[in-house]
Amino acid sequence: MSHFTTIKVQINNGELLHQVLEELGYQVESNVQVRGYRGDKINAEYVIRQSNGYDLGFRRNGEDYELVADFWGARINQQDFINSISQKYAHKSLMAAVQSEGFNVEEEETLEDGTVRVVVGRWV
Repeated sequence: MSHFTTIKVQINNGELLHQVLEELGYQVESNVQVRGYRGDKINAEYVIRQSNGYDLGFRRNGEDYELVADFWGARINQQDFINSISQKYAHKSLMAAVQSEGFNVEEEETLEDGTVRVVVGRWV
């Protein structure tokens, strides 16, 4: 019986996801299998190997990605893990959109609660 759990995340750009994972300090392998309980395996586009044999993977499901792992064995705080990735991904997505639309970042600050405030502008 498989112990894998999938969690849908609001991520649709695999290249940005890969960059975010690496910037957060994870070593990422592409297009390999996620290892879980008793040698169970499942395919994923991006995989973070863990020394305990319980990996964390992201695989495409339609337009978005989902996190797939055997969380019992992975022994991570799911919410903290997803939040850190989601926040950094949202920031990188925003910065890419700002640049592609011809805006400039006028001001950026991180507030006490961890919220990132970004002010952008463009000359017309």
